[in-house]
Amino acid sequence: MTALMAGSMAWGTAALVAAIAALINVDIIARTFFQRPLRGVAELVTIAMPAIVFLVLPWAARRGALMRAGVLLRHLDALHDARGRALEALFELVALLAAAAIGVVTTPLLWRAWRDDEFLGVAGDFTVPSWPAQFAVVLGCALFCAQAGAYLVTHLCWLARHARGYLLAPPLLIALLVLPGALLEARPAIGGFAVAGLLVLLALGTPVAFALFASAAVGIALLKGSAVIAFEALGLAAGGAVSSYVFGAVPLFVLMGLVMGRADIGRDALLAAHWLLRGIAGGLGVATVVANALFAAMTGISIASAAIFGKVAVPPLVEQGYTARFAVGLVAGSSVLGMLIPPSLLLIVYGLVAEVSINALFIAAIVPGLMLAAAFALTVIVVAYRRPAFAIVRDVAEAPRRRGDGGGALRRLTPIAILGAAVLGGIYGGLFTPTEAGAAGSLIAAVLAFAMRRLRPGDLLGMLRECAVTSSAILLLVVAASAFGMMLTLSGIPGALGNAVAASGLGLGGYAVLYLGLLIVLGMVLDSTSVMLIMVPLALPTVQALGGDLVWFGIVTVIGVEIGLLTPPLGLSVFTIKSALDDEHISLDDIFLGAAPFAALMVVLCLVLIAAPGLCHVLL
Repeated sequence: MTALMAGSMAWGTAALVAAIAALINVDIIARTFFQRPLRGVAELVTIAMPAIVFLVLPWAARRGALMRAGVLLRHLDALHDARGRALEALFELVALLAAAAIGVVTTPLLWRAWRDDEFLGVAGDFTVPSWPAQFAVVLGCALFCAQAGAYLVTHLCWLARHARGYLLAPPLLIALLVLPGALLEARPAIGGFAVAGLLVLLALGTPVAFALFASAAVGIALLKGSAVIAFEALGLAAGGAVSSYVFGAVPLFVLMGLVMGRADIGRDALLAAHWLLRGIAGGLGVATVVANALFAAMTGISIASAAIFGKVAVPPLVEQGYTARFAVGLVAGSSVLGMLIPPSLLLIVYGLVAEVSINALFIAAIVPGLMLAAAFALTVIVVAYRRPAFAIVRDVAEAPRRRGDGGGALRRLTPIAILGAAVLGGIYGGLFTPTEAGAAGSLIAAVLAFAMRRLRPGDLLGMLRECAVTSSAILLLVVAASAFGMMLTLSGIPGALGNAVAASGLGLGGYAVLYLGLLIVLGMVLDSTSVMLIMVPLALPTVQALGGDLVWFGIVTVIGVEIGLLTPPLGLSVFTIKSALDDEHISLDDIFLGAAPFAALMVVLCLVLIAAPGLCHVLL
C-alpha cells in the first residue's frame, strides 16, 4: 500500500513540475508578445515548492535517491551483516523521528491556515490559499513515517532473529549523540557538539538531510532547554525554507538537463567540436573539454556531463591512443565545468542560501570557468606533444581523421546555439529571471528533442518523475540546512569563529585557504550540494566580518566543492563514469588517478582566485 501511494504521489509531483514549467512559459509568452502577464504565477510556484519536496519524499527514499556518504556502508552487507542492519535501523529511526517532528508541528499550522482562510497574494488582485503547502508537508511526512517505520521493524526483527545483541545499538548510538551535550553549558560548546554529532552521523552513512535535521534538533533542544522549540524549528524550516518563487529554478534546470541528456546533445557537441579542432594536436581531447564546456553552459549539472561523456568520449579517446586512465580522468575532470560555467545549478543553490544575486554569480563565473576550461585544454595539448607514458599508449594523431564537414558540425551545434541564445541571452539581457530561464530552456530543449526525433512522450513522463525525485533530494537538503543554520545562529559559533580568525591575524586570504581545505576534505565523503549547505551558513558571517565579497566567495566555494567530485572515497563524477562505462578493465582507482591532475588544476585556480579576487569581477 505504501509503495502504491508513494508511486502515485511521485507521479503527481511530476505533473506538478510540468504544470509549473507550462505556467511560467505561458506567462513569458503573454508578457512578451501581448503585454498581459499572468497574475499569481509567483504565488502558485511558491505554494508548489514544499509539495515538490515532501510529496515525492517517500518515493525518493524507496529509490535510494536521498544523498548520503555511504563510505562505511560499502564495506558492510546491509541485508546480511548485523552491523549493516543495525546502522540501517539507526538511519530509519533518525529519519522517522525527524519526519514525525516536522509532520506533528505542521499539522496545527495546516488547521489554522484552513480555518482562517490564510492566503498568498494581494486581496482583490490574486490570492491562493496557503493550506495546500502545509497539507503536502503533512501528507508526505505521514507516508514517509509509515514507510520508515515498516523498514525499521523489518531491520529490528532480523536483528532479533540473527543478532539479538545488536538490537540496542540504534538507541545507544542516539543516546551517545545526545546525552553528553547536556553536560555542556557554553553555547558555542553545545553548537560544536551538535556539529560533531552531524559529522558522526554522516560518517556512519545517515542520509545527509536527516543528519542535518537531527543535529539541528539536538543542538536547539540543548541550547533552548526544550525539545518542543527544537521541533518547532524543524517545522518552520519545512514550511518556509523553500517557499519562494526563486526556488522554482531548481526543478526547471534539472528538467532541462535531463531533456538535453536524453536528446544526445552532448554527443553532438563532441562531434562538432572534434571536427572544428581537427587540426590541433590532441584535438579529440581538447574537443572533449570544449564539448563539456558547451554542454555545461546549458545544463549546469556535472553528473549529467560525466554520465554522457563517459559513454561518448572515452572509447574514441582510447582509440586515438590515449591510455584509458587519462581518458576517463579527462572526462571526469572536464565534467566539473557543469557546475561552474553558468547557468550552474550549484551557483543557483548558493545564491538562494547566501541571498546573493544569481545573475551576478553567473556573470562572475564566466571568467573563472573559461580559465579552467583553457587550463584543461592546454593540459591535453601538452600531453599530446610530450607523450608521457601515463597518458599516451601509442602515438596520438595530431589531426584526428573523422568524417564530416563544416555544415554537419554547424548543424550539430544548432541546438546548443538556440538554447544558449534563449537561456543565457534571456538571463543576461534582463528578459528572464533564472526561474523563467529554466522554464523556457526546458520547453525549448523538449521542442528540439522532439523535432530531432530523439524524445518520445513516454520518455518525457519518465524524465518528469526523475526530475521530481532529484529536485526533492536537493531541496530537502536546503530545508535541512535552514534548520541547521538556525542552530548555528543560536549557538554563536559563527561569531566566535569570526572573532578567532580576526584575533589570529589570518585575514581574508588565510581564512579562504583554510576554508578551501575544509571543502576538499568534506568533499571526499559528501556530495557537492551537501558540503555547500553545511559549510556556507558556517562561513558566511566570518567572510562578511572580514570584508569579503559574497559573489567572489561563491565562486571559490563552488570550485572547492566540485573538487570533491574527483577525490576519493566518494567522488560522484568518478562513480558516475564507472557506472556509465560498465567496463571491468577500467577500475575506480584508474579514474581517480586519471582525474588527479585535473583536481590539482582546480586547486590552483582556487588559490589564484583567492589571491586575485578581481578576476571574478571582470565582467561585473
